[in-house]
Amino acid sequence: MNFGSKRDESPDINLTPLIDVVFLLLIFFMVSTTFDKQAEIQIDLPEATGKPTETEKFVIEISIDSLGRYFVNNRRLRDNKLATLKWAIQETMADRKNPHVLISSDKETSYQSVMTAMDAVRQLGLNKFSLTVKDAQADK
Repeated sequence: MNFGSKRDESPDINLTPLIDVVFLLLIFFMVSTTFDKQAEIQIDLPEATGKPTETEKFVIEISIDSLGRYFVNNRRLRDNKLATLKWAIQETMADRKNPHVLISSDKETSYQSVMTAMDAVRQLGLNKFSLTVKDAQADK
């Protein structure tokens, strides 16, 4: 007894709506995500006017927060001593010769903390360093 012809057609699955949803989710997350370089260390930079200088590929960044704590390339140091800061800079440098050093400090940081960072850089014989500031014209 033959009730009908046997179908050899496989079910057709349309992937277009799935791909549309995935792209919409991707766009949503790309737009809603913020990329902030200073997200981990809260530093309110002082303002200045002028043109930014070009930076090199390898940079050592010394950050000082408002409490005077030091961070070398976003790694917090265990204390605020000059010897510890010099050791951290040397470890970060490894075998690189005379890298560029950026010193970023909060505007509430004591002058002594900034001078200690500059002194550590100078004692290590590094002569290429700069202080980072926030562009005053960008906020207007």
